[in-house]
This record gives sequence, structure tokens and C-alpha cells, in this order.
Amino acid sequence: MERMNGEVRDIEKVMLGLKIQRTAILPGYQLYHNYFRPHEVLNGKTFAEKCGIIIEGQNKWETVIENAKIRQCYEKGCIN
Repeated sequence: MERMNGEVRDIEKVMLGLKIQRTAILPGYQLYHNYFRPHEVLNGKTFAEKCGIIIEGQNKWETVIENAKIRQCYEKGCIN
């Protein structure tokens, strides 16, 4: 958590979007930090991989976004 807070502080210096209350930058960075960024302490694995969550595909961001859209649709009842 402390590492991520430090990284966010570094990003905040150059990003104007963090001045906006409802920005997608912080949730996006949390996704990056937990699902895409390899961590040295985990021998190059991501936190998600350590928990058994494997994201497949060439573009991991696209895969996560598509899965989120499908889940949202399930929750709204558009897909059974």
C-alpha cells in the first residue's frame, strides 16, 4: 500500500486529471498495480497471479474491460 501511495504521489505531479473529483485515473491505476504490474517481492508475478487470477490475451487491459462489461450486463439482467 505504501509503495502504491508513493507511485500515486509521483503521478499526481504530472497529471491534471487528479484534480477532478470523479476521475478514472485512480481506479485505473489500482487495476494496473494489482493486475498488470509485476512485483519484485512476488518474483515477477502480479498480485492477481499470486491470487490465482490469470488474465489471458495479448491486450490485458482489453480483456479486463471486456470481462467487466460482461459482468455488468449479467448484473443488470441483459444476459442470462
